Amino acid sequence: QVHLVESGGGLVQAGGSLRLSCVASGRDFSMYDMGWYRQAPGKQRRLVAQIHPTGNTIYADSVKGRFTISRDNAKNTVTVYLQMNSLKPEDTAVYYCNAPYALAEWGQGAQVTVSS
Repeated sequence: QVHLVESGGGLVQAGGSLRLSCVASGRDFSMYDMGWYRQAPGKQRRLVAQIHPTGNTIYADSVKGRFTISRDNAKNTVTVYLQMNSLKPEDTAVYYCNAPYALAEWGQGAQVTVSS
């Protein structure tokens, strides 16, 4: 059974940093691109960062230069990280991880709240 478990969210002041973690298991996620998505209240879920198995990364313009995605590959468990620096109030959202080209059932997400 596939599991995606996000952690590391919290409340932080603007300009601060947080590091999110996602443990993906139940499938060989090491073969897949992995991504971090976020969903703000009343808005659609959007992909903000993506990482290829080889380590190549892609970022949405809104987070480029501030967020860094990374991953630790293992056959049975892959851990994906999102280092978020220089946080802004508009980064407030629930953050989820998933495989963009092979979506699994969504996890519970991690709430990130940035106060001004």
